[in-house]
Amino acid sequence: MALLIPAVPLAAEIARGAHLSAPAPTPIVYDRAGAFLTQAGHHAGMRVEYGYWTTPPPPRVVAATLALEDRRFWSHPGVDPLAVLRAAWSRLHGGRSGASTIAMQVARLQHPRPRTLWAKLVEAGTALALTARYGREAVLAQYLRLAPYAEGSHGIGHAARWYFGKPAADLDWAEAALLSAIPQAPALADPRQPAGLLRAQRRAARALAGAGAGPDAATTLAALQVPAAPRRPEIAIHAVLRLERLARMATANPADPRLAAALDLRVQAEVAQDLRQQLAGWRRGGAQQAAVMALRRPAASAPWEVVADAASAGWRTRPGGATDFSATPRSPGSTFKPFLYALALDDGILAPSEVLDDAPEGAGGIANADGSYLGALLPRQALANSRNVPAAALLARTGVDRGFEMLRRAGLRRDAGPASRYGLGIAVGALPARLDHLVRAYTALADDGVLRDPIWLQGQPAAPAERLFSAGSARLVSAFLSDPLARLPSFPRYGASEYPFAVALKTGTSQGYRDSWTVAWSDRYLVGVWAGRPDAGPMEGLGGARAAAHLAQSVLLRLHGAGRTDLVAGTFAAPDGHAAADLCTGTGRAGRCSQHLTEWVRPVAVAGAAAPPPIHLAITEPQPDAHVWRNPDAPASLQRLTFRAAVSPAAEQVVWLVDGEPAAVAPSDRPFQWVMQPGQHRFQVRVPAHGAVSRQVRVVVE
Repeated sequence: MALLIPAVPLAAEIARGAHLSAPAPTPIVYDRAGAFLTQAGHHAGMRVEYGYWTTPPPPRVVAATLALEDRRFWSHPGVDPLAVLRAAWSRLHGGRSGASTIAMQVARLQHPRPRTLWAKLVEAGTALALTARYGREAVLAQYLRLAPYAEGSHGIGHAARWYFGKPAADLDWAEAALLSAIPQAPALADPRQPAGLLRAQRRAARALAGAGAGPDAATTLAALQVPAAPRRPEIAIHAVLRLERLARMATANPADPRLAAALDLRVQAEVAQDLRQQLAGWRRGGAQQAAVMALRRPAASAPWEVVADAASAGWRTRPGGATDFSATPRSPGSTFKPFLYALALDDGILAPSEVLDDAPEGAGGIANADGSYLGALLPRQALANSRNVPAAALLARTGVDRGFEMLRRAGLRRDAGPASRYGLGIAVGALPARLDHLVRAYTALADDGVLRDPIWLQGQPAAPAERLFSAGSARLVSAFLSDPLARLPSFPRYGASEYPFAVALKTGTSQGYRDSWTVAWSDRYLVGVWAGRPDAGPMEGLGGARAAAHLAQSVLLRLHGAGRTDLVAGTFAAPDGHAAADLCTGTGRAGRCSQHLTEWVRPVAVAGAAAPPPIHLAITEPQPDAHVWRNPDAPASLQRLTFRAAVSPAAEQVVWLVDGEPAAVAPSDRPFQWVMQPGQHRFQVRVPAHGAVSRQVRVVVE
């Protein structure tokens, strides 16, 4: 009985497969010195690598491949009639000779099917169509792009890189023949397995003979050893996993999809060593983990580059070591304060010569962590001493919503809910943050107010550069945080906060010593450090200044190639339009006084003590948009709501306005007691005969 072939379905199957198509090349990522880091070719849980194509195909690879796979490739139309007859004769006599040509294998590699007669017919028809449509050269190039070379490697370009660390065009005869021997049985000819290497060498010898390579190539083949497979470096495993994710989104060159990372494995190893050494000294205090990120700026106004990311200490052995602590949200302590000061300077709410009050009963009931208060402080002192009360009062004056929006633009608030959820607590660590996000945000302070995505990998997707602050405000904050005299008395001299070159730094400590932070930057490097416990448990006195700052100092000195000394050298660039002035710390004015600091101020403010600083007003309690409920069982006259205001500099009296009408006159440091009335009300505070007035605060009484 004749074999009936359904012509219409067969033609449809052939038409469907008669196109050359291949997945995108798999990026292989190298560090900045060319050391292997990783490759990012994982698809559906399997490693399927396609890569590194060169045009035209290397002649040695072509000759060796055709000698093994398809000797009459240049003469047949995609199906070899002689091979078909030979295969049929072999099977009739119990043999297993095949008839697949290069073109037929391309059809099968593009659309795998079970090994059936129907599949063979489809492959044969598709091979004829592909050869007729694209030509033999294109079909051969497609085979060399798709062929399997064991260990998940597909394509001669990727195989040459994977096994021998070189482009396919640089393979010698022995290497080309050995790789060409793998595709027929990849599982049995893995060249990194002794049995697989022997099998591949035997087939490769036939390839060399068929290609006319000569006896020298055969001698080289017999002694050929394949290097061990490149491995992801364990000292940078978390960074490598991040690079794999970025590599899948990066824009690569299809002709050579190797990607260069900014990471420097030499620096990574040194940073990891510093981390382990410092962490060993913190164990008695309960610290179990730490993370360090180090960024390098290649040139002024250029994006920062991530040269090291030690995201945990000992990921195999240390508690929580498998966690990427560079990307784990934790309480940031006081590390947001510099951004709040820069915003207030930009908004004109704060001047470098203004005096801030560090006193009990601060805004929103926020107190200083050490329980002490330093009184009148210049902004430089208040920030350098990391005082909570002035920072919360400054946020109240700026507006919580305004501050929250700035943090969003800085990348520090990501799906964190409304500002009212955190209130003034934003100033002291209520909003969780990640080390990588924090380091990215600090680059704006270190780069004249411009925020750019740090470079991890060439071709990575990146947000456009954005001006977060003015250059003047960013430089002022850097000056505040690089002044060792301004840190007194909270932080002692000649400790972890001082360097032999200009460095600005901010420490942070979360409640209960659960997190220790430091971000420090020079004109060339920026280092961020976190230390704590994986279970978020408390440590014993290991705050930012006692722990993280020491590690940041060690790393930053190493990056600069400098030794530790007690001498402070260098300053950051001055803000444009500002001049240096010696100001009294208690008044913010020039003149004789017991304590003074050098500050950058606008010349008009230097011209003598006669020009008073502007008055700034803000209602600090209750929070904006507060909802309160009256007690129906209490007399109306006893149902009062307490209001407090921050007034700087202090005024003798203020006027409280309720719904635009004066309601009370009181000393500026005294609370205002308002008898609650149902409904929505708006409150302001004003200084008589001055014109200064606060922003409105809305309160709803139910």
